[in-house]
Amino acid sequence: MSEKTSYHHGDLRRSLLDTAATLLREEGEAGLSMRQLAARVGVSRTAPYHHFKDKQELLCAIAEEGFKRYIEVLTLDSANLSEARLRAFVRGYLDYALDNVEYYDLMFGSRLWKSEGITATLKQEAHSSFRLYLDQVRKWQADGAVSADLDPLRYAQVSWSTLHGMSRLLIDGVYLDREAMGPACDQAAAMFWHELNPTP
Repeated sequence: MSEKTSYHHGDLRRSLLDTAATLLREEGEAGLSMRQLAARVGVSRTAPYHHFKDKQELLCAIAEEGFKRYIEVLTLDSANLSEARLRAFVRGYLDYALDNVEYYDLMFGSRLWKSEGITATLKQEAHSSFRLYLDQVRKWQADGAVSADLDPLRYAQVSWSTLHGMSRLLIDGVYLDREAMGPACDQAAAMFWHELNPTP
């Protein structure tokens, strides 16, 4: 199959990213190589290098894609803010992490963040996702939807850390029963809600 005759430039990059994520899910990072990726997509061995200079850059691009999808999970409308909505948000966060482990592990794993080859675009995407979450909390406060005494930065840091910790417990196999985390999700949502709207 010829890259030129079978793919437009953007189509091949998308196919490489999606296929690489599938390989990560199936075989883990050790099972992903540029050569194997080219074979799975059905292009020449050199074709992936037209889009990613090496495996490191490919992994960073996959993590970027994960953050782009993750931003949709983080979005909450202040007009519909309620404890019930927070419960759905918490469960939605864990669902995203567990259903997209191939992305989540790269997004928040030390493998990339402690490496020297992390791309500037990945850093930007990651930082943008947290800024979006923080700006959202600030908007809730500006709209009068949450307590005026709330510290938006600390709330964003602690609530995100809680959700990430719960997700890692499941991903890493410390907790094995996904459904059993339901009550913990509801308790987390209740704690978040109390911080947003403290009981007099």
